[in-house]
Amino acid sequence: MEVSVLNMAGEEVSTVELPAAIFNARVNRGLMHQALVRQLANARQGTHKAKGRSEVNKSTAKIYRQKGTGRARHGSRRAPIFVGGGVAHGPKPRSYDKKMPRKMRRAALRSALTIKAKNGDIVLLDSISMDAPKTKTFVAMMEKLVTKNSALLLLAGQDENVEKSAHNLTDVKALRASYLNIRDLLGYEKIVLPLAALDAIGEFLGEDDSAWESVETGEVE
Repeated sequence: MEVSVLNMAGEEVSTVELPAAIFNARVNRGLMHQALVRQLANARQGTHKAKGRSEVNKSTAKIYRQKGTGRARHGSRRAPIFVGGGVAHGPKPRSYDKKMPRKMRRAALRSALTIKAKNGDIVLLDSISMDAPKTKTFVAMMEKLVTKNSALLLLAGQDENVEKSAHNLTDVKALRASYLNIRDLLGYEKIVLPLAALDAIGEFLGEDDSAWESVETGEVE
């Protein structure tokens, strides 16, 4: 698939053939869903906690006499039926971590990148650089590249000027290519790729993991 390469002014300067192994892979939607669920689950802290009846600070004295009141027999204000009592079967700290083989995760990324490429949502840049962090300048550049769409800008490596310029924007995210993940790929409409970042993606997604791309984990196109 041949895609135009733009400069920071939004002008076409050349064309590049996208690697078929990454941007024309077999799309496995079930694998993408599994990878997304895994990432969202692993992001949960799992620190939720409710006190049970043995942990509530209440008097241990019997609240009223056993017989003669006409009421049910109770011995503690800590019981879950009382206001201020413990919580029955409440949440406890736990881990939500899910495991997924690396080859499957990478196959899911290739599926997402293939969909983006087929929909024309890949924008290639010859290079990107800024002399200093400047959000206004960065916004003007992005408007020329992706108009009003949300965008994920992938960087080949650390670039503090670009990263800080995009930090306060709600619809644009600057991310290093080595941190590419399924949540960000699916969460933004456009993917802006400098050629250096394209090479960086090719280093870890260009490997032959085709055995996982045909795994029957859902709808396959």
